Amino acid sequence: MVWSLEYGYWITLLLAVPAAGFVVRLFMIQHDCGHGSFFRSRRLNDMLGRAIGVVTLTPYEHWRKAHAIHHATSGNLGRRGIGDVDLLTVDEYLALPRWRRLVYRLYRNPVVIFGIGPIYLFVLKHRLPLLMPNGGRRGVFSVLWTNLGIAGFIALSMVSFGVSEFLLVQAPITMLASSIGVWLFFVQHQFERTYWEPDARWSFHTAALRGSSYYVLPRVLRWFTASIGIHHVHHLCSRIPNYRLQECLDDHAGLRDFSRLTLLDSLKCVRLTLWDEDAKRLIGFRQLRARCTDKTADDPPSAWPANR
Repeated sequence: MVWSLEYGYWITLLLAVPAAGFVVRLFMIQHDCGHGSFFRSRRLNDMLGRAIGVVTLTPYEHWRKAHAIHHATSGNLGRRGIGDVDLLTVDEYLALPRWRRLVYRLYRNPVVIFGIGPIYLFVLKHRLPLLMPNGGRRGVFSVLWTNLGIAGFIALSMVSFGVSEFLLVQAPITMLASSIGVWLFFVQHQFERTYWEPDARWSFHTAALRGSSYYVLPRVLRWFTASIGIHHVHHLCSRIPNYRLQECLDDHAGLRDFSRLTLLDSLKCVRLTLWDEDAKRLIGFRQLRARCTDKTADDPPSAWPANR
């Protein structure tokens, strides 16, 4: 990519696409290390996970803890907020004052959630321990050591290739890889017929099979994403390494019928922003407006018509 700068930046940008794909695949290997499934040895998993964290801009220990919480609480309405995409129910949204509704609408805007948000998460938030309070002491040290490794990588790259050359090459890779990562995580749980239940009725196995998608991707994209699209099987048993997920799916054909999502289907998920507890599905802001008049939509939940 540095060499291509001499012939046209458009070539560099084209090369950034597969380069970002390799970063995504590295993140999936780091992901397996965090689950203790890439190697048999816990020590080897941790060593590789920490090293890859420098490339993926992700502090390994902190992410591992947050992701474990995500697996233990996915689909549980009473335990949202760690390792997941923020989601409100219809009643929660309508109970908010106008300014907080606006904040939520901005947060769920595609430009924010897939453009600004990923850069904030990987470039800024992962660098500051104070923005990640749930990691504990090990999480803080994970952030600091990862930052040190990233600083060393940047310094070495700038000395080797030049400051502007490094920025012109690294910036599009980071932007694209981070957006792809957030997109994958989004569609794995934010689809219309996903699963959310209050704590008293929540089921781990139902959440895994109904609340995690089977994202059907072309072979080349399946390779770059390390088959993480078979996400319902992954949530059912996170100790299965990604490179065995397809084998599990092939051996158990019945798993193909759960939460199947194609590339075209996934594009429609972007507009889904609120959980409808009555209909048991995600809906969008337009659907919410269509249900009631402007006056009713501004009322508290208790004023909603009975057939909402």
